[in-house]
Amino acid sequence: QVQLVESGGGLVQAGGSLRLSCVASGRTFSTLTMGWFRQAPGKEREFVAAIIRSIGNTYYADAVKGRYTISRDNNKNTVYLQMNSLKPEDTAVYYCAASPRFGALLSRILYDYWGQGTQVTVSS
Repeated sequence: QVQLVESGGGLVQAGGSLRLSCVASGRTFSTLTMGWFRQAPGKEREFVAAIIRSIGNTYYADAVKGRYTISRDNNKNTVYLQMNSLKPEDTAVYYCAASPRFGALLSRILYDYWGQGTQVTVSS
């Protein structure tokens, strides 16, 4: 069983930045593909970014490409999401997810473990 704990959410003005963190426990972190998803009120949970286990390739949703950066520190069992140039439409609860699968995991159904979520609010 993998436990995930996110932190770093908050309120920021449009154009600002935030960095989310997610600490994993319960399994060797380097063997996990990690992803970030978000869910805005009244909308489905959507893919944001993923970083593949072992090789570290990264993938992004078109809506965040060029503004967000996903990274991982295997020594700290932590995955990060650096969010720059934030927009009001980025407002959502952001979830960290983990999967033992290898590959470009862009669908939430491919992730087995989820954090509790952290709120990000971008004011205009």
